[in-house]
Amino acid sequence: MLITPGKLLAEINSPDDLKKLDQAQLVQLCDELRHFIIDNVSVYGGHFGASLGVVELTVALHYVFKTPHDNLVWDVGHQAYGHKILTGRRDTFYTNRVYNGLSGFPKRKESEYDAFGVGHSSTSVSAALGMAVAAKYLGQDERQHIAVIGDGALTGGMAFEGLNHAGVSDSNILIILNDNCMSIDPNVGALKDYLTDITTSRTYNKLKDEVWNLLGKLSNFGKSAQEIVSKVENGIKSTLLSQSNLFESLNLRYFGPVDGHDVNHLVTILNDLKNIKGPKILHCVTVKGKGYGPAEKGNATTWHAPGTFDKITGEIFKKVYEKPQAPKYQDVFGHTLVELAKANDKIVGITPAMPSGSSMNIMMKEMPDRAFDVGIAEQHAVTFSAGLATQGLVPFCNIYSSFMQRAYDQVVHDVCIQNLPVNFCLDRAGFAGADGPTHHGAYDIAYFRCLPNIVVAAPMNEAELRNLMYTAQLPRTELAFSIRYPRGQGVMPEWRTPMEAIAIGTGRKLKEGNELAILTLGHIGNYAVEVCERLARQNISIGHYDMRFAKPLDEKLLHEIFSQYKKIITVEDGCLQGGFGSAILEFMADNNLHAEVRRLGIPDRIVEHGEQHELHHECGFDAEGIERTVVEMLELVPR
Repeated sequence: MLITPGKLLAEINSPDDLKKLDQAQLVQLCDELRHFIIDNVSVYGGHFGASLGVVELTVALHYVFKTPHDNLVWDVGHQAYGHKILTGRRDTFYTNRVYNGLSGFPKRKESEYDAFGVGHSSTSVSAALGMAVAAKYLGQDERQHIAVIGDGALTGGMAFEGLNHAGVSDSNILIILNDNCMSIDPNVGALKDYLTDITTSRTYNKLKDEVWNLLGKLSNFGKSAQEIVSKVENGIKSTLLSQSNLFESLNLRYFGPVDGHDVNHLVTILNDLKNIKGPKILHCVTVKGKGYGPAEKGNATTWHAPGTFDKITGEIFKKVYEKPQAPKYQDVFGHTLVELAKANDKIVGITPAMPSGSSMNIMMKEMPDRAFDVGIAEQHAVTFSAGLATQGLVPFCNIYSSFMQRAYDQVVHDVCIQNLPVNFCLDRAGFAGADGPTHHGAYDIAYFRCLPNIVVAAPMNEAELRNLMYTAQLPRTELAFSIRYPRGQGVMPEWRTPMEAIAIGTGRKLKEGNELAILTLGHIGNYAVEVCERLARQNISIGHYDMRFAKPLDEKLLHEIFSQYKKIITVEDGCLQGGFGSAILEFMADNNLHAEVRRLGIPDRIVEHGEQHELHHECGFDAEGIERTVVEMLELVPR
């Protein structure tokens, strides 16, 4: 089903076409663009509220600036759907986030208009500043460099590092703060209060408007009048807002706040700002989900990425199943954490801005004094957890696997070197699906396995997740503990099983076999169960072992395996370089053992977006791929 664009939008295949419109037509174009996004996402799914909130800003930016000559960098990319549609991808937008289709985020190799690839937040200022400094060095002073960053992304420490550098760079960079009080979940922290102070101070905003009106009247008197009015405005800011000098103290010229939904006013402002040299910030106040009633009035977290829905009624379509379904791993984590915390008053929960995505919101609701959303600040989350551990608390730090990469030094320096008992629960381990390579949790087995003083584990099902969490909260004075699990559903509809301790570094034999054994780590082992059952019906008996731990390995079990089997397949939903399979090869070499070993997992390349099962199949470690490897190693005739 192709979505038909409106009359104006249908003629726009690039920003050059957009510039052919009269400015008076921009309001209609914004209306058409907004409805095109609503029509597409309601049918095909995807991120929603963020892009609706910046429709006017997107149109104004491409109308005023000469993209791609001028560099436009979007932070995270949830808000870039309008940008994609206006830059030649309107007719293929229905493939957004679909296997072999458009990426859900800006991507350099997809379009020359995507100046920088984004998936993790808080990177836009640094990237745009690098471009601006390069342009200055190359003598390209006429080029503009714009970073669009949300107030949620601004809570990330890297954003402040970029702002701090931008203020002393004397480079031609415009930072646009898209302020809607939301990330995926509601924003937290002092910065939120500061921005609210600016946007809600009626006295300041009234006087600010009067100052700008005065500036317009005095503009005929030359530059000196402008300088005088600028000083007057700064004095008003300092007098009326106790915290108004945050950006200006970083040497960034601050403009705003302005209505982010007035496209004509935005065009006027942006035309003015592009003639002002040096680093500057424009504060735009927007509404997430703007223009679609249910998203504006409803739960903004729900409408961040609602899936498919009825655009007329706002009903979000949910699959109806005849039989009970297995829960999502994240929900098993969330409910189990509360269950454990009720029995152990030392347990606390920490998440960096993903309470709903990680299901930490369950604990935040039941135990608000023991669960902490620290904002988009993974580094802080880890070291904060380390501080809690020094005082005898039992922190469960829940971070997406790919986001944990951002806090790796803190894991090394603040946790492992000090040998502190911090528990890391890594959600979205393995392929993250439609979010693609920026969100795939491909590397955590490898990057944690090489560290001292850390346990690396992965459950094959919900009961094993509960057991590992129970084990991790038992009293200990050292060793970090990492538990990884994938996005999506498990395999046990009846998942509330009694919890029991697991001896650290022990695996389990699931099936005895002849000649060949499959060694799996984590949820991906369920594919091997399917393969073993299918081959058993053909009188082919292969062994299956759920190793549970990549570090420490179950050496006793491995000696038993290598003594019994001469052909071994390792399967993991992680990178092959340095991962679980590599650990098995190292064990074999260190113990002078011999076997034919095939490793299945994520290859040494960037794997693009798609449904998890599609990516497992592409990389050859779904049930079909495992069975094919068994047939090849046993030199069987395929049936």
